[in-house]
Amino acid sequence: MKSMQSGRRLRGFTLIELLVVLVILGLLASVAGPKVMGYLGGAKSDTARLQTEEFGATLDLFKLETGRYPTTQEGLQALVQAPPGLAGWNGPYLKKRTVPKDPWGNDYRYVSPGQHGSYDISSLGADNKEGGDGENKDINGWEDSKK
Repeated sequence: MKSMQSGRRLRGFTLIELLVVLVILGLLASVAGPKVMGYLGGAKSDTARLQTEEFGATLDLFKLETGRYPTTQEGLQALVQAPPGLAGWNGPYLKKRTVPKDPWGNDYRYVSPGQHGSYDISSLGADNKEGGDGENKDINGWEDSKK
């Protein structure tokens, strides 16, 4: 029995081998990391565009039932809670019964009447400031979603 164990020697990884593997993984992460973060930023912008489109559909239903869009003062909250004295409100119009924030945790901007139509809905992007590029770019409900 002893001769069988001496013929097979159990061997683990050396410290050098582990360090080489960690360096390789670090290099892969440094190459792939920025790409993944870019996709994440693009996904948040796409989510904001989809949410503004959903708001548009629910606002149209609100108008169909009440005869008007919510005022700027009533805001998007009118989609989940009836404004005082408003006849015909059959909400809540949003599934979760709360007005969602944009993907960066900020409130959507709603103005009615808007400068671009009956209402304007927008998100100021990751920086929560007007203008910007990339992930900081404003998402406007009145713009073509394919831009």
